[in-house]
Amino acid sequence: MKNQKVLVTGGAGFIGSQLCVRLRDAGYEVLGLDNFNDHLYDPSLKYDRVMEFKLDCNVTDLCDIDALRRDMNFFKPDMVVHLAALAGVRDSFGKEREYHRVNIGAVQNLIDVCNEMEDKPRVIYASTSSVYGGTKVLPWVEERVDGHQLNAYAYTKYVNECQFLNSGLFTNGLRFFTVYGPWGRPDMALFKFTKNILDGTEIEVYNYGDMKRDFTYIDDILDGIEIVLKNELPPGEIYNIGRGKQVELMEFVNAIEQNCGKEANIKMKPRHPADTLETWSDTTKLQELGYMPKVDVEQGIEEFCSWYKWYNGVN
Repeated sequence: MKNQKVLVTGGAGFIGSQLCVRLRDAGYEVLGLDNFNDHLYDPSLKYDRVMEFKLDCNVTDLCDIDALRRDMNFFKPDMVVHLAALAGVRDSFGKEREYHRVNIGAVQNLIDVCNEMEDKPRVIYASTSSVYGGTKVLPWVEERVDGHQLNAYAYTKYVNECQFLNSGLFTNGLRFFTVYGPWGRPDMALFKFTKNILDGTEIEVYNYGDMKRDFTYIDDILDGIEIVLKNELPPGEIYNIGRGKQVELMEFVNAIEQNCGKEANIKMKPRHPADTLETWSDTTKLQELGYMPKVDVEQGIEEFCSWYKWYNGVN
């Protein structure tokens, strides 16, 4: 029996690159696609991920349907894990048209190309905890989204869920909760806080530090994706992937300070309109499939800080 083929969009990204490694080590034939853009951070980190992990990753923009069609027809994947997107809740303010073009348009291209194929691949796609927006009842369960999304990133990802549910394809969605860990994105809080604390520059803490997040370590996210990928699930089902615990933002900052051996120079700021005050995942549906997050935030921050110092040559 031939190895199953998995195509990973966003294959040079934070999650995508490490998923490619995980699946390759598990015996899958894996191809990544990434446009290596400079959205939110220098693409040199994406190239470093590809080099470090020895990935097979094509330079392909999903907004180019002809290029996508070429790669899909050549590789003929059994499954597609769609992780590519313009990310960034705050960044999406004022860039709504671009987020619509990329996040919604690229997904429609992917759906159209999959539907053209003789053997249509199963699609597992990334959504986000941001789709819950102002949903007041916590923890958040998949069936209840009763608050509007607070930014263009969040609502384009919610549109993606609708697109896939109505695509005619076999799809399953994954709502990620605040993913962090080694090889993470420089625009995210853990990376920025660690860099600035080590550099002795100030960090910006929104809503005066009064926020809670369900921080989820990268390896736990990969466990959740792999479980969904390996199981025969009802089409259209969506699953939360989170730690299932809340952490106060200032506790998060304190843990980074301890690993950096320095106190943070904190600039308190009011709430950003794109920000949700707290997130908290109910992962019961995924736990029933065997999901069990293993890494607490203290260990996860220690792993990240160790990687950051190695990657940046910090003693």
